[in-house]
Amino acid sequence: MPAAVASQDLAEKSALALELHRRLGEEYGVPVPYFHSLSPMAELLSSFLSHRTRNSDSGRAFKQLRARFPTWAEVRDAPTGEVEAELAPCTWPEQKAPRLQAILRLVTERRGAVDDDSLDFLADLPVAEARAWLEELPGVGPKTSAATLCFSRLRRPALPVDSHHHRVAQRTGLIPKSLAVGPSHARLEALLPAEWSGQQVYDHHELLMFLGQRVCHYRGPKCSRCPVLDLCPTGLARTEPPREKPR
Repeated sequence: MPAAVASQDLAEKSALALELHRRLGEEYGVPVPYFHSLSPMAELLSSFLSHRTRNSDSGRAFKQLRARFPTWAEVRDAPTGEVEAELAPCTWPEQKAPRLQAILRLVTERRGAVDDDSLDFLADLPVAEARAWLEELPGVGPKTSAATLCFSRLRRPALPVDSHHHRVAQRTGLIPKSLAVGPSHARLEALLPAEWSGQQVYDHHELLMFLGQRVCHYRGPKCSRCPVLDLCPTGLARTEPPREKPR
């Protein structure tokens, strides 16, 4: 794609992202309250446990883990089978338990200890560097690195993309329908103003997620109830009256 065409396409998609943000902000309200205020260390592990797992189940596993092992060092050093038992509400606890302990061991090696303050230093790094540091940990990809920075008490402007957000972005044309969740993070974050605060980036994620959860369902989307239907080529195609066949 020629540079001029690519630049125009980026500008158009950025304008669409901002209009979606504005309209959905009017619909659902902004700023969106943060749903918790975990340390970045706790948020990293909580987000890691949420992979392919309902939030209610991963939340239960996280609480069980914290109740059984009061410190992250105890989780790191426990027999893996005991950690796995506490992660039973998650999908694939037999995989997540050893990988979670591997994360804790590597953080210990790199930071000298592992506790709720071990990742607070990420507040002082540029967001791209902080994400790169996190993504060197085993099993940590763009969604988990963004969630660690955005959802934790750091409140950094890193954009997480969950399945609802991703679906809305594809259907509205912000990203191609062929683009997977992982690589969509960089593409969607590039559409947002560089000067946005952590709160604004968090709002953007939450607003698109709300639309995906409440209206733009995976099956049977409620297009007629969509507050941004006129901006969505997928919804417009679904709701367009059938054309009469020529006689």
